[in-house]
Amino acid sequence: MGIPTETVYGLAANALDGNACARIFEAKGRPVDNPLIVHISELSQWDTLVREIPENARRLAETYWPGPLTIILPKAECIPDAVSPGLDTVSVRFPAHPVAKAVISAAGVPLAAPSANLSGRPSPTTAGHVWHDLKGRIEAVLDGGECGVGVESTVVSLACNPPRLLRPGGITLEQLEAVLGPVFVDPAVTHPLAEGAKAASPGMKYKHYAPRVPVKIVEGSGEAYIRFVNGRACEGAAALCYDGDASELRVPFVCYGQEDDPERQARELFDALRRLDELDAKIVYARCPPPEGVGLAVYNRLIRAAGFEVIHID
Repeated sequence: MGIPTETVYGLAANALDGNACARIFEAKGRPVDNPLIVHISELSQWDTLVREIPENARRLAETYWPGPLTIILPKAECIPDAVSPGLDTVSVRFPAHPVAKAVISAAGVPLAAPSANLSGRPSPTTAGHVWHDLKGRIEAVLDGGECGVGVESTVVSLACNPPRLLRPGGITLEQLEAVLGPVFVDPAVTHPLAEGAKAASPGMKYKHYAPRVPVKIVEGSGEAYIRFVNGRACEGAAALCYDGDASELRVPFVCYGQEDDPERQARELFDALRRLDELDAKIVYARCPPPEGVGLAVYNRLIRAAGFEVIHID
């Protein structure tokens, strides 16, 4: 079943039942080596899912849970292989969305709930997105309105020293370091995962979030971006841009928020990526956000949607 969370909609199943989790992979067309995140509705459930909870993990949970943060620790024996394939760790999150918490509580078990979309496509931030992708593959979706954060949770591993940021999200690197001290940013946040490496978190290994039309990121000033895109109008180009760029563009465009508002960019990004497929375009050039604060999460999603193709123009 599709359920809302504050980040994106999730496709939920009993996290302690390997067969139920296998149905998630089947419905999404998800690669079986891509780990799942286990969602809880009360802190007492966490103790049963991991071997131990160190003090830094408890401090982090006390500060940011419930919320858009996933914490990785060594897993307990109850975690099926389908949840953490080939890993000795498990990813756990305590969502803030009241519907998500109510569903988990009613289920009486933790729920695995990756994004409720076809694998590789932009993640869903409305119930309509879920039904568009998975109608006929799942039985139902609960409509909880638009997601408030709009990108998947921050994922930090505390199964290593120093802690490692594996996926940026609504909880920023700076917020993590305010509690944990120095946090290492995994190279896979901004680059392809190293050949042969295992994905320790969702969103690390495969091309994700991509519309059907090819996307390339353009890094440079706003003026240079507009000149670059307008110069390719005759090539069937379109733009994924900020609101302030639109009036100067001579190509079809979709906006994904204001230049100085990364939180709004995060909320609007996945819907904007989906709307790109409605344009009559051969290629989309995306305005590159600064990879800072929540902007790092926006950049991470865009660079994966673009297959790591970045054009530097300044």
